[in-house]
Amino acid sequence: MNANPEVMRYFPNLLTREESDALTEKFSKLIEEKGWGFWVTERKTDNKFLGLVGLNLVDDLPLPNCIEVGWRLDKPYWGNGYATESATASLHFAFSVLKKDQVSAFTTLTNSPSRKVMARLGMVDTGRNFLHPRVPENSELREHVHYNIKRKSFNRSFQASSVIISER
Repeated sequence: MNANPEVMRYFPNLLTREESDALTEKFSKLIEEKGWGFWVTERKTDNKFLGLVGLNLVDDLPLPNCIEVGWRLDKPYWGNGYATESATASLHFAFSVLKKDQVSAFTTLTNSPSRKVMARLGMVDTGRNFLHPRVPENSELREHVHYNIKRKSFNRSFQASSVIISER
């Protein structure tokens, strides 16, 4: 998934197998330490790996100490509502278990598919775009949009119908 140019279109570079494995290990350790993070998302009907979704504490962006919701799904599973459903489960966790007051999401300015997911989640574009410090200065992906949702705006009734989120 992380080596697929279509999946990684809005990221600065593809990941090698070693880099992808290291990222998976990092996510696993964070879940072990905190009890939450980026989880595996699977389709309920056949336990097929769809991608990663979850929460992250952002401490290296101009969004100080915010909780981010994010997702990365493999190409065959785009357009089926899996990102929205999985991210909704993550938001439910952030608001009901972690008791966070708000959650952010961000992506490159040109990533309209993710921006549409953010809107479906009830997130609002804050208008506070920023230059991502880990994206090269000359990259067209450097400018990012910042979306946010507050706990009081989130629809708390949620039951996963298509996906399972796990630490696998």
